[in-house]
This record gives sequence, C-alpha cells and structure tokens, in this order.
Amino acid sequence: MEKSQPSCSRPTAAMQRREPWRVSRFLRNTILATCLCLAIYCFSHQSHLLTRPSAIMKDRTQSPISNVGDNAGQDPNPSSKKVPLEAHIMSKCPDAKNCFLDLIVPAMVKVHDKVDFKLSFIGNVSESSSDVSCKHGPSECVGNMLMLCAANLPFPCDPEQSKPGDKCKVPTIRSLGFANCLLRDYKNIPDRNIVEDCALEHGIDFKALNKCASSQSDDPSSSNGELSGLALLRESFRRSQQVGATKSCTVRVDEKEWCILDGGQWKNCQKKGADTVDGIVNEVERLYKERN
Repeated sequence: MEKSQPSCSRPTAAMQRREPWRVSRFLRNTILATCLCLAIYCFSHQSHLLTRPSAIMKDRTQSPISNVGDNAGQDPNPSSKKVPLEAHIMSKCPDAKNCFLDLIVPAMVKVHDKVDFKLSFIGNVSESSSDVSCKHGPSECVGNMLMLCAANLPFPCDPEQSKPGDKCKVPTIRSLGFANCLLRDYKNIPDRNIVEDCALEHGIDFKALNKCASSQSDDPSSSNGELSGLALLRESFRRSQQVGATKSCTVRVDEKEWCILDGGQWKNCQKKGADTVDGIVNEVERLYKERN
C-alpha cells in the first residue's frame, strides 16, 4: 500500500467558495473530447466489444473477480435479504485503488451472493446549475461517470433469476471488475486505451458505455429513458453527501460506516480486524444469517 499519500477528502464549504464551480465548461469539453476518442476507437474495434471476460491473473493487481461467473451476486434464493455493502470513492484517489485491491474485491469474491453492492462517488454538486466538481479535476469526473455507467447499463436477464418484463443491469461482478480495472491505473484515467481494455476484459458494451458517459442530461427523468453519466454522477454525489461520506475510500456495511482508508491508513474502523477481508466477510456472514 502506498504510504504517506495525501488524503482524498471532499472539499469543505470554504474551499468551494474559493473555487466556485469553475469545472463545468472544462469538464464538458473534456467529456466530449474523451468520448469522441472512445467512439473512434470503439468503431475500429467493434467486433470485440462484447467479448466475455476471460482474464488470467498476471500479478496481484489482476483481480480474481474476472473468474467469477455472471450469476455471481444473484442469490439462488431470491427471497433472501442481502446485506448492503457500499464503497464511497474518488476514481483518481490512490486510497480507492488500495481499498478495492486489498478489501472490496477479495471480500466480494467470497460473499458476492450475500451482499447488495453499491459504488458511490464523492464530490460536489451545484444546486443552482448542472455543474459538478471533482477533487482531482475533470478527468476524475469522467472516470466516475464511466464506472457509474458500467454499473447501470442494461444487460440480458438471466431467465432463471428473473421474471418476464424485468429490466436487468450489468451483473455486479462485471461492473465491479471494470471499476477495479480502471483503478489499477487510476493516474491515467480516462485514457482511451485503459477504458477500452477494461471494457473488453470485463465484457462491458463499449459503445453503450461511451453513449452514457457523453450524455449531457443532468436530469434522469428527462433523458428519454437513456442513461446519462452526468445525471448518475450528480445523484451519486448527493448520495455520499446524504450519508456523510467525505473521504475516499469510505466503506459502509448495512448502511453504517464500517472503515475508512484515508492517506494510506485505515481509520474509524468499527471492530478489530474490520480492515481485513476476514473481518468484513465475517460481518456480512453474521448479518446475512440474522436476516435469513
């Protein structure tokens, strides 16, 4: 784990007053330029967009989550009550990378069928305009939107786990693997090669991902049923603000703060060993058993 790294905290109100929402135009231009590159790259690689994930672990940063099937995260007993597990991050924060690598991904490999996983993002959203602000700049906002889009894209339903008329999203294991893939090289987000490679590795529809991330709609209800990365990001920022998550990476279990990785150090952990895979897995197992 990277030591003595700066804290990734949501800017305070005083900092916001000094830097009042100046990111909007630059962010939108960055999004459009990035998505144009993605679209061109996507067109030239169209035949490979829907390749199923078949990654082989090359080093410790290559996630074993690639080897978990699409049904992972789908409880064989649909009536069971899963345990909420949520990670609040910033896509260009080193703590987010280490949090996923050391805790979230290995824990999900073990208890993916018992948790309802949610990935949320930390940043600022204007209430008077469509502007958003990310601590590490516009490129981080783009990275956040790409991960949110990947988690919310439509996906064919498993006939054994769904009813006629159900609308399904990308399996959690795929979207989580995609997010972890980007975080492995967080400094270069949203470089087109990284995004395309991660989408290919985890079977994410690259064209749909690009369309979602490039949408300029900031209102989910007015996007004609199409996903908007900007709308998803604003909603996610509000979610983190609502629950009081200000540091990347904040881990929450069962809607309660569990542990925070801040500046390379685990803090505010609720139990001894909470910062370990076994610690969070045991807690999920306990809560799942209590409610089922």
